[in-house]
Order: sequence, then C-alpha cells, then structure tokens
Amino acid sequence: MPETLTLNDGHQIPAIGFGTFQIPNDGSTYKAVTAALQAGYRHIDTAVAYFNEAEVGRAIRDAAVPRDQIWVTSKLWLQDYGFEAASKAIDKSLQTLGIDYMDLYLLHQPYGDVTGAWRALEAAQQAGKIRSIGVSNMTPKLWQRYVPQFATKPAINQVECNPFCQQQPLRQLLASDHVAIEAWGPLGHGNTDLLTNPAITTLAERYHKDAGQIILRFLNQEGIVVLPKSVHPQRMRTNREIFDVSLTAAEMTSLRALDTGKGSHDPEAPGVEQMLLSAFDVHAND
Repeated sequence: MPETLTLNDGHQIPAIGFGTFQIPNDGSTYKAVTAALQAGYRHIDTAVAYFNEAEVGRAIRDAAVPRDQIWVTSKLWLQDYGFEAASKAIDKSLQTLGIDYMDLYLLHQPYGDVTGAWRALEAAQQAGKIRSIGVSNMTPKLWQRYVPQFATKPAINQVECNPFCQQQPLRQLLASDHVAIEAWGPLGHGNTDLLTNPAITTLAERYHKDAGQIILRFLNQEGIVVLPKSVHPQRMRTNREIFDVSLTAAEMTSLRALDTGKGSHDPEAPGVEQMLLSAFDVHAND
C-alpha cells in the first residue's frame, strides 16, 4: 500500500495522519503538530469539538512546509447541524484555522439535521472552501438512513477501527462507492490486550518492529487511512516507519482473525446523541 490513497473524488490523502483529539489548547497542540510536521506527517486531523483548531492552524502556518503539501481535516459539531448553521461553522473553522481551504471536512456525528448539514458541505466544496467531504461514526444502519439522501457520496467515513474492531460489514457496504475508511483509535487506545496479542507480537519480532507498527501496517495494507496520536516525537516517528515491511497474505489472514466485531463506541446505543450534545458546547466562548 502506498503512502497516499486516492479518494473517490480524485484527491490523494496521505495514508497516515496525525490525530489531535484530547491534546489541550494550551500550547500543547501547537507543540505536538509542529513536532509531527517535523517528523514527516503531512496530514493533520482536528475538529471543532477538539477546541484546538487555532493551535493546529498556527502550527501549520508556522511550519517550513508549503500549505499545499499538508492535508488538513476538521469536523462539524452537532450544535451546528442544518444548512445555515453548518455554512457559518465552516467559515468559522477556516477563520480559526487561519487557512483558505480545508482538504477534508466531516460531519463529526450522525445525528440531527444530517442532510441539511451535508448540503452545506456540498455547497462549501463547490465554492472551493473544502476539497473533500465526508462523514464520521456512521454504522451501516446509519449510513443507509442518511447517505441515500445525499446528492454527493462521501469520500470518507472516519470510524473506530483497529484489529479488534475491523468494521468488516461497513467496509463491504462502502466498497461499491469506493468510500475510504479512516481509522480513529487504530492502536485501540493503548489496549494492552491488543498490543500484547501473540499474533501481533510474533510479527513484530519477525520484522524488528513494535506492535503498534505492525498494527498500523496491517490497517494500511487493508487500504485504511490511519490516525495514530502521540505527543512524544520518538513515537510520532516510529508510527510512520511502516512502509519498509510488507505483511504476507497468510500474516494478513492471521490478523484479520483477531476481529471481534465490537469497538469501544456504539453510535447506535440509546442516549448517545444526547450524551454527545451535552458533552461539548462549541459556542461556549462565542
């Protein structure tokens, strides 16, 4: 699998991105994104609800890397769903990031006026404010509820995905429209059971890699974009050092067998929408 993946809209996305979820907006995000860019990352993932767009944007603007070589993703939060609110939120994200366009903008959660929000993303794409548009946390059921109403097919669905949660039914559903899967939590949030699983550690020893590198390479060879997160420069570097090995067909099969079909987050669980709406107020400081 190459270091970039071509989306169904023709744009090429770097296959490994740098996630910024839960990195504070106290200078820590600026420092982490700066280090990530220095380590060779060219794909930075943020969101309105991460409250760190400003530091992400400042790090990108201050970097010795041309803007057109950095893929920037952000996401719309639930409080701004609906066409008018989403249109304003897109402009605000651009202003907060301090950039002229976003490479990818996602509907962060699949609840509320999803279709109205999606129309705003389509309009922003047509206006050149966003290059690629997509969704996040959509299960097959939620995908089938909303996406048939969309005029434009999403380029990406960003979901939890790791060897214990491989999203096989979702991937089969999206394959016909060449919709890419982007994995949040690709290392299982540091799950010890995952990182010490013999199927993984055996391969790590064989290829002189660590468990995380084997996991990321497995997902990469499956055609999945990965978003590992670390604030440690050395770990940032090693997470990218996966392209000098290639897992065999038998090794890939052994890792596919780890799938449990379950993750840590169930978007269809009762009360999730209400919980998420109350968890973040993206307009608290307006």
